[in-house]
Amino acid sequence: MHFCFEPMNAAEAEKLTRWHYQPPYQRYNSTSDETLIGSFIDPENAYYSILDNGELVGFCCFGKEAEVPGGDYAKDSLDIGLGVRPDLTGQGRGQMYIADVLNFARSKFNPTLFRITVAAFNKRAIKAWKKAGFRQVQSFQALDDKELFIILVRHI
Repeated sequence: MHFCFEPMNAAEAEKLTRWHYQPPYQRYNSTSDETLIGSFIDPENAYYSILDNGELVGFCCFGKEAEVPGGDYAKDSLDIGLGVRPDLTGQGRGQMYIADVLNFARSKFNPTLFRITVAAFNKRAIKAWKKAGFRQVQSFQALDDKELFIILVRHI
């Protein structure tokens, strides 16, 4: 693995709430808010910092936190969420992040099926996940803002 994974701590959670993505990815911007930070560091939510030589370069989460209300999550799978620091996106390193997250998830959770939910506008992410062997199984509108999402899966 290229990266190190550690449970999210408050300092790293605060850093990622200050990340700001350029359009059309501004949907992923957040604000520094105690409730959000508390969610990131709650072990029940399974958020992990992705570190490169001790530097925060991304984060991932597993389970319910990676689901979007409105999707069909009935099939037993490990849901994955992944975010990369804005200045590191679009550099052709997506497969490296995905491979390391999947390897970490395999060792930590021992799943039989991986599942990722991606906003339909995010063609760059969809292309990366498909290149990593995922296939689309569903599209749906989010319950809150009616944005279109797709769900992709991959067997171990």
